[in-house]
Order: sequence, then C-alpha cells, then structure tokens
Amino acid sequence: MSGFGPKRLVGILLLGLAGCADMAVIDGTLVFKGGDSACVGSVEVPAAGLELIDDVKLVEIARGAPGEGKLCTGKAYLVLQALPVYRVWDSSRPAGQYGSWWSFSPPAANLDAYREAEAICPEWSAPDRLSVCKIKPGARIAVGPGQSAQCADGSSYPPAAANQVYIPNDAGKGNIFVENCAPAVPWPQ
Repeated sequence: MSGFGPKRLVGILLLGLAGCADMAVIDGTLVFKGGDSACVGSVEVPAAGLELIDDVKLVEIARGAPGEGKLCTGKAYLVLQALPVYRVWDSSRPAGQYGSWWSFSPPAANLDAYREAEAICPEWSAPDRLSVCKIKPGARIAVGPGQSAQCADGSSYPPAAANQVYIPNDAGKGNIFVENCAPAVPWPQ
C-alpha cells in the first residue's frame, strides 16, 4: 500500500466526511456546521416571563454558521410578561435603535469587553448608545449563546458564552416587539 501513508489516509477520510456534512475550520479546529459542538455556555433565561415553544424557523433565522455571528445554539420562547432588555447600537444608524439583537443583561463596561463578550465585529456596528426597553407580551424570541465571528479586518471572536436575545424587529414593516423604552443614553459612559 505504498502512497497511502497516515497523512494521506487522514485526508481521504476527511474528504469522505466532507461529503456527509458541512465543515469549517475555526482557529485550527474542525467544526461541523449544523451541530452545536463548538458552542460554549448554555441557553439562560430569566426565572419568569417566558414559555418555551417549538419554533424551529425562528431559531434557524437567529442561528449563524461559524464565523457569522448570531446565535451558536438557541431556543424559542413566547414572552408572557414584559421583560427588560438592553441594546447597544450605533447612533449614526438611527434605525438600529430597534434592531434584532438584545440582551437580558446590561452590556460590558467598555467597547472592547463588549465586542469580546458578544462576538461583535467592528464593521457591524460602532456602538455609542444604550437603549433599555421591555419586550412586549406575545412576542416570540430566540435566546442562546453567541456564535463565533470572523471580521473583515482579519480579527475574529470565538463562540461567546454570553446569551443574546434575538427579537425579530423590523421597523421598515412596522413590526417592533419592544416598548416602554427609556431614552437612549451615551455608551460607554
């Protein structure tokens, strides 16, 4: 069996596996897309106010492949009572005030820590404002830890344990699922 050394055999096996699954290499680690094996953390929600629901479509919209950001894994919930959520956004893009990505927790104290905790690339946003709103009862949301992000400048962020809240707001269509927002404040302070 000359020509079939260990390296070549591993290559053949990996090619065979590639036909069965989508794969990506992130930070030198082979990750199978569609699985949650590279996710860190777990889905964490407030003690009350949400009901777990089966909404595969919503979760799939909120999930991203490795390197894309979004959620690494998640679950869908129906909001039963108004819950506070936090959003850091870029005031040069006013429509971003009611974007889709929120958190149940206040953001990290500074921009670098925030980007690291939430896996947010610089080209996605230059956040300088903080909004605190309440999710409307009856809204359907997805919650889960963040996916890794590959940024245009070559930097990257690994999957993040911090939970993100995907709220399918679409201001252009008049679909806003948050209310009772406090006036936005400069961030970081």
